[in-house]
This record gives sequence, structure tokens and C-alpha cells, in this order.
Amino acid sequence: MTTRLPGAKYKRVFDRGRSIKGRLLVAWHLSSEDADRQAGVVVSKKSFHDAVDRNRAKRVMREAFRLLVKEGAAPERTEWVLIGRAALRGKKCGDVERELRWVFRQRS
Repeated sequence: MTTRLPGAKYKRVFDRGRSIKGRLLVAWHLSSEDADRQAGVVVSKKSFHDAVDRNRAKRVMREAFRLLVKEGAAPERTEWVLIGRAALRGKKCGDVERELRWVFRQRS
């Protein structure tokens, strides 16, 4: 099973979900019975001007989420859209993992 959220589900998460604002990212989440543990990532050109920086930010967020799902720390039956903030630039996967753990606790 993949942890990537299909593009068609982003709008549903934004329309019906709730947001949690963190230091490195903003996390939108939607819990439902038919949801899988999946996340989509978004990084704007306004926050990250260079494509290299945008792609790295997306890669780091995806990997941190994947590791938390593998570990079982991510909430079940929840879909996520993670929006990278400018503070994410230069951060390591461990930093994003800590932020996501905090976000998961805030959700409850």
C-alpha cells in the first residue's frame, strides 16, 4: 500500500478537513471510515523559489510521513495534506518527524 494521497482527494480534505498549524508545516486532516493512512504534500513557489528546494521539501515531508506510518505512529483512517512552510528549508527528516508527531498529538 502506498502512503501517497491521490490528487483527486486533496479537495475533499481541504473542504471537509481541519488544519493544524505548525512551525515547519500546516497539516490538513480528514478522518473517515473509508480513509487510508495517506498524505499529499504541497510546497508553494512563494515559499521556495527554486525547484530544487521545493522538491527536497516535498521529499523530506513524504519520507517523514512514510517512516511514521511504518512505525505505526500515524493515526489510522486519516488522510493528510501537508503544506510546507518557508521554515522547512534546510531541515532534516528527523525535524519533520518530530513536527509530525506533535501534529498527530494535536489532532486528538
